[in-house]
Parts: sequence; C-alpha cells; structure tokens
Amino acid sequence: MDVVILPDPAAVGSRAAHLIAQRAAADPEMVLGIATGSSPLGTYRELALLRAQGKATLDRLRCFALDEYVGLPDGHPARYAVVVADEVTAPLGLDPANVHVPDGSAADVHRACLDYEQALTAAGGVDLQILGIGTNGHIGFNEPISSLASRTRIKALSAQTRRDNARFFSSDDAVPTHCITQGLGTILDAQEILLMAQGPSKADAVAAAIEGPVTSMCPASVLQFHPRVTVLLDEDAASRLTLTDYYRFVADAEPLLVGENR
Repeated sequence: MDVVILPDPAAVGSRAAHLIAQRAAADPEMVLGIATGSSPLGTYRELALLRAQGKATLDRLRCFALDEYVGLPDGHPARYAVVVADEVTAPLGLDPANVHVPDGSAADVHRACLDYEQALTAAGGVDLQILGIGTNGHIGFNEPISSLASRTRIKALSAQTRRDNARFFSSDDAVPTHCITQGLGTILDAQEILLMAQGPSKADAVAAAIEGPVTSMCPASVLQFHPRVTVLLDEDAASRLTLTDYYRFVADAEPLLVGENR
C-alpha cells in the first residue's frame, strides 16, 4: 500500500487525476471504477481540465459506478446516475453507453445486483478502481460488519452514513434507507485501487483502514489484502496516522522503489 500525504484537497485531486490520465494513456479502453461522494469530485474536475488542455484522452474509457441508492425516482438530483452523468460522463467526454450505474429503481433489485456483477465480469473486471472512505470506514456502501468476501448486493444504510449524506437531500428523513453496492470481494477484484480522503472527519477511518487490524468493523481495512493500492490523503485526513514520517520517506524514495511489491 502506497500512502501519499499531500498538502491539501486540491493536491489530492491533481495527483489522482494525473495517475488516472497516465493509466488511460497506456490503455485507452481500460475499465475505470468510479466513486461518487465528495472525495473524488476534485479529481473529476481536474481530469476535465486535463482533457480540455489536450493532456488526457478519456473518451474510450469504460466506467462502472460503485453504488446507487434504491428507490429514488429517475432524475432525482441525488441519484448517482444523475451525479455520474453531470460530474463524470459529460465533463470527461465519455460515451454514455460505456458508463454503467447499478439500477436502483429496478422492479427486482436482487436480479439487478446479479446483472451488475455479471456486467463487470463480462467487461473483464475493473482495471483501476477509485474509492472514497466513509467516516465509519465504509467503501462503496459496504457498512461495518459487511462480509469481506461480499459481492454486488442490496444493503441497508447505517444511521451514520444517512446522517453524513443528509446534506444532499431536503431532510434527514429523505435519505434512502437502502442501496445497491459492489461488495468488498468485488472491489478487491480490481487490478489497481486508488483511495482518496480529505478533511479531519476522515482521519479516524483512514487510520483504522491503513494501520489497524483487518476487520469487518472497518470495511476499508480489507484493502490491506490488495497488492496494488495507492492512498492519497491531505494533511487533515492523515492526522491520526502513526507512521507519517515513514510514509513521507517512502514517497521521497519512490524512484528507488519502482517495481517493489509494497
């Protein structure tokens, strides 16, 4: 796991965008796993800027979203299909036919989960998965005590997650109670993972995920099992880590570590 501590959220977004652009240059039709929420928004905007400057070609990417609320009507501004269309598909010049989001309004939600998992497999799996992290350590919508081997499924949202996401809705009661999410096992199938976190509210979850034990109480800790994870943090999100001096040393020594399986 490469842990990179950067000065501020803007630096996190810029570093992430350049990494994604580099991967896309090497494989223009790669499968990019996209996350919503506040953490990756700066990255998407920086990618759009790189594209506008002619420094990134992204139009052939194939994208799969991590999750979606269940039960929101078509066109609801908090529905992730809408957020992805507005923040990712259009700004990055992607073909909408190549951007996939779980169907949270399906008549048979369980069937929709199976179909989404099968679509991921048919696409060859995710090459690079973008992740944020919740204040309770969730990735995707895999809440604490999620199975570490779970696949795409319907989940009930925790009270903490609903409170955290209430800012996107008219009231606390308007936040959906359920979602479709890729499972932790599904996420671990990605070839490479890029996790971003900014702000002091994420510091405890980040420390538990990176330096704590692997436990379902902190779902993001399962990333310790993955062979190729980059974690980009601002100073606030990194503030509860113990080994910050070591992470900074490793980042400075990066040219000597190319190819090392950390």
